[in-house]
Amino acid sequence: MSERSSVIRWIARRRNTIIYWIATLWLALGMFSTGLVQLFKEQATVDLMTAMGFPIYFLTILGIGKLVGVIVLLAPKFPLLKEWAYAGFSFVVAGAAYTYVALGNFDDLYHLALLAVLIAVSWYWRPAERKSSRR
Repeated sequence: MSERSSVIRWIARRRNTIIYWIATLWLALGMFSTGLVQLFKEQATVDLMTAMGFPIYFLTILGIGKLVGVIVLLAPKFPLLKEWAYAGFSFVVAGAAYTYVALGNFDDLYHLALLAVLIAVSWYWRPAERKSSRR
């Protein structure tokens, strides 16, 4: 009976790890790609930010923040910084959602909903060694 329960625990840990890495890699891909687009100031992104009333230098701040967040999220250490990366990603997504809703642009909210789900799933299923011990 104890051998069976240890196998079940092993399978559950394996499942949790797979869920974590799938969500985390998709989140990292989304943040990395949009961070590069913002950092290199792709023209459509510049036009969108200008139309929304944001200054162009805001793209540099967002791009650098996203790229640093992705590096921290994928690095094997630094659990407290990972908490900050999740918080930063959450603030970016919430701010973008608020901006879209305030401007009446409801068509692009599904991107943000997907990112919000990936943030939540990655944060919830992260392994113990990737959690901050400060609670």
